[in-house]
Amino acid sequence: MARLFKALVFLMFVGFLGLVGYSYLGDLAPEPAEVRQPVELNAGN
Repeated sequence: MARLFKALVFLMFVGFLGLVGYSYLGDLAPEPAEVRQPVELNAGN
């Protein structure tokens, strides 16, 4: 039972380190892109 608990703690620790590493090293910023959309204004009606 202790071996299973140690394995579970080890996997949680490795998963946590992987998550922290990905959050610091992963490039999650979106690429900027210009978006143009025509707009019709019916101010005269």
